[in-house]
Amino acid sequence: MTGLFDLTGRLAVVTGSSRGIGLAIAAGLAEAGARVVLNGVDGPRLEHTCDGLREKFGTDAVYAARFDVTDPDEVSSAIDDIEQRIGPIEVLVNNAGLQHREPLLEVSLANWQRVIDVDLTSAFLVGREVARHQLARGSGKIINICSVQTDLARPSIAAYTAAKGGLRNLTRAMTAEWAGGGLQINGLAPGYIHTEMTQALVDDTSFNNWILGRTPAGRWGTVDDLVGPAIFLASPASAYVNGQVLFVDGGMTAVV
Repeated sequence: MTGLFDLTGRLAVVTGSSRGIGLAIAAGLAEAGARVVLNGVDGPRLEHTCDGLREKFGTDAVYAARFDVTDPDEVSSAIDDIEQRIGPIEVLVNNAGLQHREPLLEVSLANWQRVIDVDLTSAFLVGREVARHQLARGSGKIINICSVQTDLARPSIAAYTAAKGGLRNLTRAMTAEWAGGGLQINGLAPGYIHTEMTQALVDDTSFNNWILGRTPAGRWGTVDDLVGPAIFLASPASAYVNGQVLFVDGGMTAVV
């Protein structure tokens, strides 16, 4: 791949990338020429995933970094280690996330905080540590994985909705402070994507029919639908795009 979308030689860190959306984005960036660092907290699964990508892209193109994105000390140590051991982080994808479904009147503070920590605070912690290095070099890309819940709400997922809404404005705050230092920080907001995390929803006939009827494209998204937009935001093609959230949702947020 050449030209505006060429990522040859660039180092990209993708959090929460041992499976699902994170894995698909990491593989897509590698396909575009990037060297990728996969992250997760489950060591064996992370290594197994890395082995699979190494078979396709080579051992010098795929690395593993096991650390907890919600632990500031682990984040700081891990980012410093990657910078020293592997190379300068030119692209960060803040993808780590989880879901908790429970009515707002019943959700415990612990479960609320767990979602906020993983889905929002982790992007602040990892983004800040990576930006320290990128600002010193005068360039860098940060992509925060948002959601249609950045704009919309549904019953039973209040913590997730609050976190993803906050992530949009964290993206804007990062832009306000770091764009002048040569960074581009943007959000990528998937619609309803068929993954392990959403399998139960796909299997729910009434919810599945609602998604198919509510989405103008008439289908669930796939992880592959996110690869092209991620490459765009990670590449020189988006050099003057900053503080934006790109919705990849089959048109869901465009209609009532």
